[in-house]
Formats: sequence, C-alpha cells, structure tokens
Amino acid sequence: GLHYMCTRPQSRLRRLLWSLAFLASAGLLATGTADRLHHLLSHPVHTRARLAWAPRLRFPAVTLCNPNRARFLRLTKPDLYSVGQWLGLAQENRSLVPEMLAVLGEDRRAWLTRLANYSRFLPPRRSERTMQSFFHRLGHQIEDMLVECRFQGERCGPQHFTPVYTRYGKCYTFNGDRRNPRVTRQGGMGNGLEIMLDIQQEEYLPIWRETNETSFEAGIRVQIHSQDEPPYIHQLGFGVSPGFQTFVSCQEQRLTYLPQPWGNCRASVQGEQTLPGYDTYSIAACRLQCEKEAVVRSCHCRMVHMPGNESICSPNVYIECADHTLDAAVEDSQERCSCPTPCNLTRYGKEISMVRIPNKGSARYLARKYNKNETYIRENFLVLDIFFEALNYEAIEQKKAYDLAGLLGDIGGQMGLFIGASILTILEILDYVYEVIRDRVSRVLRRSKPPLKKPSGSIATLGLEELKDQSPCETLGRHVEGTYNAGILPNHHHRHHYPHQGVFEDFAC
Repeated sequence: GLHYMCTRPQSRLRRLLWSLAFLASAGLLATGTADRLHHLLSHPVHTRARLAWAPRLRFPAVTLCNPNRARFLRLTKPDLYSVGQWLGLAQENRSLVPEMLAVLGEDRRAWLTRLANYSRFLPPRRSERTMQSFFHRLGHQIEDMLVECRFQGERCGPQHFTPVYTRYGKCYTFNGDRRNPRVTRQGGMGNGLEIMLDIQQEEYLPIWRETNETSFEAGIRVQIHSQDEPPYIHQLGFGVSPGFQTFVSCQEQRLTYLPQPWGNCRASVQGEQTLPGYDTYSIAACRLQCEKEAVVRSCHCRMVHMPGNESICSPNVYIECADHTLDAAVEDSQERCSCPTPCNLTRYGKEISMVRIPNKGSARYLARKYNKNETYIRENFLVLDIFFEALNYEAIEQKKAYDLAGLLGDIGGQMGLFIGASILTILEILDYVYEVIRDRVSRVLRRSKPPLKKPSGSIATLGLEELKDQSPCETLGRHVEGTYNAGILPNHHHRHHYPHQGVFEDFAC
C-alpha cells in the first residue's frame, strides 16, 4: 500500500483511495491491539475440572462433637460453684434458678439442691485451668460414647480418637495425624469408617431459656476435613440423629486457585504458622486466629478452644466478656477478619442418606447386648458410615485464560489481516528508515566540506566523491532533448561533436 501511496506516476484519486485504505487498516489494527492489550491487563482466568483416578486415597479426618458441652449428672459441688452461672443453672449469687428447677424431675431437683448447699464448703482457688479442667472432665468421653468402631473391616477403639476442643467443648478427631494418615485402597461401603455411638441424652443439661449457646439438638455434629486444617465444626459440621444409620459417601476435591493479580488466594509460606500446630494456611485456621485475637484484645485471655500460649479465661470472664466478644467477632467476621481462600485446598463433597435403626427384629437383641432397654436404644444409639464413593478425585484448577503468547499471536494475526505485515516486514521498514537517515546524515556532513577546485579546460571532469554521489539514473536523467542526433547511437559521434557531450554519461551507467 505504501508503494501506491507515494509513487508519482499514480493518479491522485488512486493515491487517495490507497491512503484511505491504509489508514482504515491501520486504525482497525490499532483498535484490535488495544482491545487485546486491555484483555491481557484484566488478567482473565478460566476454571478446568477433571476427574482423576488414584490407586489409593488419603482418608479424611473426621471430627465428632456431642452438642451437649457438659454432662449434667457428673457435676460436682466445685463445678456448680465455679461454672454454675455460666451453664445457666445458678444466678449471680450462686443460688439455683427457679425456672430451671421447675423443669427437673423430683429426683434430679433434690440432687441438685443438695449440691448447691455451700454451708460447709470451702470455695476452690481461682485458676486459669478451671475451664479447661471443666471441659476435660465433664465433656462426653469417647470411652463412654463409642459402642462399636471399624475401619476397613478392622476393629478400632477410643485410642484412635484424639481429643480436640471446639465451641461445643470436648470433641474427638479420627485420623487427624498429618504425618501418618490412614489411606483407603477401595471405595464403597465397608471400606471406610463405621462407628456406633451412644449420645447419652439422659446426661444433657436442662434447658429452661434460650441463649446463644443453647442447643436443642440431640445427636452428634460431624465435620469431614483435611488433616491440614483445624475443625471449625460449629459452622461447617453436619448433624447425625440418633435412631438412624447415616451413610456419608465422599469424594475428594482438590482445588487450585491463582494468586494475585489473577485471583485473591493466599499461598502458604514455608515455615509460617498461621495457627500453632498447623504448618499450612487454611480459612479455618485464619478464622480461629482472628477470633482469638479479638478475645485477647478485649478480655486479655483466650478461650479453651483457641490455641495459643495466653492464659485461659475464667468462668466469670466467659460470662462478662469472652462469649459476647466471640459472638460479635463471628457476626462481623467479614469486616474484622480477612481470610482469603488458600491457593491449594482439599475438601470433600458429601452425599448423605439414612435409614432408621433399630428395626423391630433387632431392637430386643441390641437391648440385651448392651444392657439397655429398647427405648434407650432408639433415643440414643446411632450408626455413622463414612466411605469414598470411588477411588477418584475431582481436580478443579484455575488457569490463566490469556497470556503474553496469546497477545502476540492475536497482534500478529491482525497485522497480517489488516496491513499484510509480519515481524520481518517491520524489521525491513526499520532497516529502510535507518538507511535513509544514515544517507541524509552523510550528505549533510559532505556538504559542509569545502568544494574542490575544478581544472580549467574544455573537458569536464568529476571528482571521485561527486561520482559516488551521482547515480546512473540521475546522470541519464539530466540529458536534454538533442544531446544525441536522431538515429545515431550514443557511442557513434560525428567528428565535430565533443566527446564530453555523451560519452561520460554512458560510461557512468
């Protein structure tokens, strides 16, 4: 297009049309290039999901919690004196709450009244371990709750469950060891964890009012999570009801997100501990740490389920400060806590189904086997079966949708489409511009030199430098009409013609 725009012999209309076509093509190229560059700077991403098979899978950690934080019938006089108000059993002056006594049976009312008689009682010394000792002793014990346990057909027991403290009090985690986790080599029922639990409803605390800590549920809360993150069961757990066998079919999901500027994930830094005891960053660890900082900042102590080295809050501080601060921190977690998604995350999809147990034929057998009556079996026993649906996992990856190679490819394609150019064409143009500039500069420098004196005579001579500056076409172009005689070749002259009128030009060409 440049050739037709700049060549003199072309008509003005043709040169105008070629100029308009070139400018339109250049404008479209500039518009397309700007659009692709803006697309690259927006850092687009796309998500790819694939299903991969594995010869074996790491079995997840399973955390179990009884929503009842303390066993009512295991209370002692020091316990009632220290934490009775926090449990909602006593008033500020440590007298029993009349409304609570009204909901108790005759035997339990008499027992609790005798327990609240402090006439000859020496109050215990205040200690920062009061609440931790309370949860440890009065929480439901796995030795009492666990009736049957099997993993991949082999028996397991209370020794395979690790105590862990949450907002529900004392809970237990199966397969929580990050260094030596259990693996499964086959999917389907019977190839995972199967447990029978007794939730011990007769030891639940009496409920006579509604508070933020009041729990009306009977059963257990379960969270299936990775060994690399702490349990956050009060928000992420699901319930399992007594009188049912619950089947939980799991599928492992491995999620990979991109960091800034393509996404907002947070990568784990080597050696960094967001939460003491956990080497990798997780949302649950970040939230627990943020909640602990809020409680420590307001109450100058931490709660039992919050890890750290700070002193544990006393029962009075629980009532007056810690519980309210924690509730406020949970409600305003989006504003107070910035917990981005980790760049690498493992979670477990669940499909839950259940059937009622026991049936009429097995109720009497179970009652005899465990020395309980049939009503107790129906109201307190449950079976939980957790297994992998198949030995596969779903990999969900966030990928860059556009990069520098794509930008160069798009620009190259648009250059070829609109102006018929390529990288080599651009290099040729740059080389031509360089040659033109160098020629102009050299001419300017030569003109600044003083001219050479020409010798007098009838024969015209040219210096060597002038000969180089003049091209053959320019020399021939200076011939005027009549230099040569018509019908005579340039090298054939009449004897009366002077040699310098044509011979030098022929020699230069």
